[in-house]
Amino acid sequence: MKLYSLSILYKGATKANLLKAAYDLSSFSFFQRSSVQEFMTFTSALIVERTSQGTRASVKEQEYLCHVYVRNDNLGAVVIADTEYPQRVCFTLLDKVLEEFSRQVDSIDWPSGNAETINYKALDIHLSKYQNPREADAMSKVQAELDETKIILHNTMESLLERGEKLDDLVAKSEHLGNQSKAFYKTARKQNSCCEIM
Repeated sequence: MKLYSLSILYKGATKANLLKAAYDLSSFSFFQRSSVQEFMTFTSALIVERTSQGTRASVKEQEYLCHVYVRNDNLGAVVIADTEYPQRVCFTLLDKVLEEFSRQVDSIDWPSGNAETINYKALDIHLSKYQNPREADAMSKVQAELDETKIILHNTMESLLERGEKLDDLVAKSEHLGNQSKAFYKTARKQNSCCEIM
């Protein structure tokens, strides 16, 4: 799971204006990084231009997913991630970044601003923090813990069932137990099986 790009753009009447962007291109070779960054910038602007106000969307481009959110005030953000990264966490990140940005940067500067003139430094911090969605997002962390608990519980139930089946086999094969002992075991087994696992 990886995030590659996080961009904030203003959707103008004809084109999108890049206000701030952060990139993590460490997984690409040194010689590819500038081309990849240009492609991600171009793709982010294109997606914002084609997304209507008040809309969230996810666009697949090769092995990447571009998640976009354009607010009703024409402020938009795009995060580019791999296909394994959770979509809900991406949209949580976009909400958070846009809300924080709109509080720190005056809306008068959005239409004419650019990366050099806009004073907002938190994008790199958010991009690195959200690289691990379980650490950044409380809901993902709880879901991961639940999944782990479910696996442990499932394994425990399987081992209990296997043990119960082995006891049944031993009782059936036993020649030394009397008929009364077998009947007692079967009755006790029926009484104790109040819950069946489906």
